[in-house]
Amino acid sequence: MGMFAILRTAGLLTLSNIFMTFAWYGHLKFENRPLWLVIVVSWMIAFFEYCFQVPANRLGFLAGITPGMLKIIQEVITLTVFVVFARLYLGEKLAWNYYVAFAFIFGAVFFVFYFRTPSTAG
Repeated sequence: MGMFAILRTAGLLTLSNIFMTFAWYGHLKFENRPLWLVIVVSWMIAFFEYCFQVPANRLGFLAGITPGMLKIIQEVITLTVFVVFARLYLGEKLAWNYYVAFAFIFGAVFFVFYFRTPSTAG
């Protein structure tokens, strides 16, 4: 597995997560809209999430990134995108415990990639 494959996969996952985050949480600023409408709009946004998510996972897998590694990469990107979104779009402030939780998740990335077993080494 090469660095280019990881970067390409991470880039596609980042684009996917931007759409996912807006689909899942963007409607929170529009609480006066009917629920059926925000569901339909969210599904329309989620379509673009899948247009990036599926190729990211397929290309990453074909390049030797295991499904477990793909999931860990996905979770880190999801949290990173969400933190930026929550702060800039929703105006949410992050407390210390969020940062501790993020550190544990980044630790998971370290353990998955650094301590690969022979069955996961590509």
